[in-house]
Amino acid sequence: MEGRLAGTPGFDRAAAYVAERFAAHGLKPAGTQGYLQPVSFAVQRIQAERSSVTLVKDGVPTPLVLGEDLVLTARIAQPASLPEAPLVFVGYGLHMPEAGHDDFAGVDLRGKVAVVLSGGPSGVSASLRAHAARDRWESLQKAGAIGLITIQNPKQVEIPWARSKLRAGDPQMRLADPAMNPVKGEFFTAAMNPAQAGKLFSVSGRTLEDLLVLADAGKALPGFALNQSVKATVSRETTPATSPNVAAMLPGSDPVLSKEYVVLTAHLDGLGVGAPIDGDAINNGAMDNASGVASLIEQAAALKAGAPPKRSIIFLAVTAEEQGLLGSQYFAERPTVDKKAIVANVNMDMFMPSRPASNIIVMGEEESTLGPIARRAAASQGFAVMPDPAPNQLSFVRSDQYSFIRTGVPALAGRLAHPVGSPEAAADRQWRAERYHGPKDDLSQPFDLPTAVRFNAYMATLIREIADTPERPQWLPTSFFKRFATGK
Repeated sequence: MEGRLAGTPGFDRAAAYVAERFAAHGLKPAGTQGYLQPVSFAVQRIQAERSSVTLVKDGVPTPLVLGEDLVLTARIAQPASLPEAPLVFVGYGLHMPEAGHDDFAGVDLRGKVAVVLSGGPSGVSASLRAHAARDRWESLQKAGAIGLITIQNPKQVEIPWARSKLRAGDPQMRLADPAMNPVKGEFFTAAMNPAQAGKLFSVSGRTLEDLLVLADAGKALPGFALNQSVKATVSRETTPATSPNVAAMLPGSDPVLSKEYVVLTAHLDGLGVGAPIDGDAINNGAMDNASGVASLIEQAAALKAGAPPKRSIIFLAVTAEEQGLLGSQYFAERPTVDKKAIVANVNMDMFMPSRPASNIIVMGEEESTLGPIARRAAASQGFAVMPDPAPNQLSFVRSDQYSFIRTGVPALAGRLAHPVGSPEAAADRQWRAERYHGPKDDLSQPFDLPTAVRFNAYMATLIREIADTPERPQWLPTSFFKRFATGK
């Protein structure tokens, strides 16, 4: 399937396979064209060899090396040129006034490029930090910024720069409908190599190292002018593409509850063919996320074979998750069923059945009435629920459940996990450094099938109880995400 990049023939072959499996299990089509819901995209590719980024201090230019110092990102519509614009450091770039934290307060960003460091203050919930990070674009544009340069905290890096820079030339997608994009118009965006990011602070009177000490302690960061400017030329090409979500339905049995829907999701797309690593250019995406789609198909078979659930269940293999949750955003905002009748979402993304596990992380379990159901389902299969050991990685907003959360739908996402400090947890970190988003995420790696079977049984138990519980799932009064359901 050539890595299943959204918009390619390889993805289309994978989508046809999933649709065939849904049909074989007797599920009803739930797309707009049979099992498919086509989604239109604009695809942007950056031509680094014809682009440039330069720092300017008192009229003296210092060219940056694309690939070594920074990369131009392609997901947001890039301007062809960025006139010389002052650089301003705005801490974590988080607007969270309800928590008494606003990195944009008192900072003049009009006509300037913001520089931000990943992470957030430890005194603020991970959910709120995650949401604010996803909504950073709106805050930046409201403040008048014309660009953003991000710096990953070295202690939060999942993929080493030597690997991540190889993807700089990969095409990136955005939804073709401008109304569905978080950034309005063109906006300069770049990611800075953490090892070279000190260049941005060289004449500011402050050092990145000092800021990292504060960040690693979970403290707030100051905002200040970096006393130099940046200018750029960006060579980019944009082409149209279409890629489908794959949707199937298991109708419910209850005369009333069957008109409501529980949506089970897993993203079908991967990163396709990229720069070769050790002679292999195909980013196979076995764990990320063929494993989740395989489990999705298994859930369809298991739930179809048992007693009909009371609510209807939609099995949704989404496209373009790797492009910014675009396929799930499209379905959540323009579903093929009554939008108000979607009561819950459970998402599977890279659930990591690589070795025996006795723990599960259930992201979002403390936010809604779905949490106790998830804990009961985990216990039924001998799993303990453990807290997310790396909240600064913002996992709860980095996969497709967040698209449903944004429309007010209570949601969960789960994966297998291991205690902090254990050899298994260290192996998972090594996996992210060596295999995640690369060719080595293939079938040569370990898969513990008995653990995968237990995870599938946990998922089937969870989905069935959500579908059969008379009460509609609700956000808890204390949940930050309740605002999406209430509009406040």
